[in-house]
Amino acid sequence: MTNTRQNYKTSQRIYLCFKRIIGAVLAAIGLIVLSPLMLITALAVRLDSDGPVLFKQQRLGVGGVPFEMYKFRSMCVGAEHTGSGVYSDNSDPRITRVGNILRKTSIDELPQMLNILKGDMAWIGPRPALTYHPWEYSEYTEHQKQMFDLRPGITGWAQINGRKEVPWPERIELNIWYVQHVSLWLDLTIIFKTAIKVLTNADNENVGETAPSENKGEQ
Repeated sequence: MTNTRQNYKTSQRIYLCFKRIIGAVLAAIGLIVLSPLMLITALAVRLDSDGPVLFKQQRLGVGGVPFEMYKFRSMCVGAEHTGSGVYSDNSDPRITRVGNILRKTSIDELPQMLNILKGDMAWIGPRPALTYHPWEYSEYTEHQKQMFDLRPGITGWAQINGRKEVPWPERIELNIWYVQHVSLWLDLTIIFKTAIKVLTNADNENVGETAPSENKGEQ
């Protein structure tokens, strides 16, 4: 049993190295192929509302170390500090006209290919949490911190199992399960199911508070 477990861990490490290389190559290709769409998107964002084209935000990466994640801006400048804070739905007045389209099509996520090239993120992994939400890194239990053992992803196991409808404690458990079982087959499954969710816009709207204070540290 011990040898089987060791062999599994070895194959998992090899796959993660392979995943990092292939992910960077695909990100470079994606940035080139999708550059016309990204340029049009950048122009649309700039013409639609005042402010920068890209939205940059601190997120927790491997080991809980913060990094700057990129998105096309979909809300008015300073939206995070006004209105309903980190939560938004399709009727949120802070979302711009172009931003509403970007969110529904997930085009706002495309700049994260730059994060993949930099090594901050992967295509598939636990979705990177904010540095302060659902709580600060120091407030996660040792069990919960396992979700920071891998690079965060553009999509992941939690995203195909409820996406924004899943309460944070449950979302963390889904992320931990992925970290413990990561494999090529699992990643291919996530890619396929993510494509379906993007095309159908399923579970792509926050339904309310998903991190009540009494759930902090729940395992």
